[in-house]
Amino acid sequence: MIPTDPVEREALAAEYVLGTLDARMAAEMAAALPSQADLRAAVEAWEARLAPLTELAVPEAPPPDLWRRIEAALPGAEPEEEPAPRRRFGLWQGWAIGASAVAAGLATFILLQPAPEPPLMTVLLTSRDQPAWVVEAERGGTLRLASLNPQPVDADRVLQLWALPEGATAPTSLGLIPASGRITVTPETIRPQPGMLIEISLEPPGGSTTGRPTGPVLFIGRLSAAGAS
Repeated sequence: MIPTDPVEREALAAEYVLGTLDARMAAEMAAALPSQADLRAAVEAWEARLAPLTELAVPEAPPPDLWRRIEAALPGAEPEEEPAPRRRFGLWQGWAIGASAVAAGLATFILLQPAPEPPLMTVLLTSRDQPAWVVEAERGGTLRLASLNPQPVDADRVLQLWALPEGATAPTSLGLIPASGRITVTPETIRPQPGMLIEISLEPPGGSTTGRPTGPVLFIGRLSAAGAS
């Protein structure tokens, strides 16, 4: 059920745009948008705020001939080449039957493979719950961060990125954030996982020397699966 409280509706619009709603709630949102102008406006506002999110995704196109190969491997598919001379029909027929069986099995294996797990994502919020940064992470691998609204920091301060896995007692530094407001890192000692906190603190030049944030934590968010149902 779509809430009537403005704060809850705003949060729901944000989750809808991020793709973190379950299937039932996402369907309710999609059905309500055409008739609820305020809800539609909230969704459009969040789409505008989170536009940099699309720049984090690394495009990966499938091989151009993938579907042709899968279709050709299925039983009953039309041959792509002219058949062999009739005098060798028996030999080629036997080979084709065996090859088709193997290829069909391979095609079935490809098509029935489980879909890869969705990436992990979060929006880092300010102390006033305003979205400021977008984070996308591959499970067990690379983490990417981008600012929604890059703001310069004082010349004698830097922003430092931290990760705190669930159950850990201290965060791990992921490095200093450059002035561009974008950073891509592959942590060596920890791996991105659902529930991991991502933080940004304000530090002196060179970053913290204690292994923990020494300045205020300005932004914080928790990783969760994108489009989880």
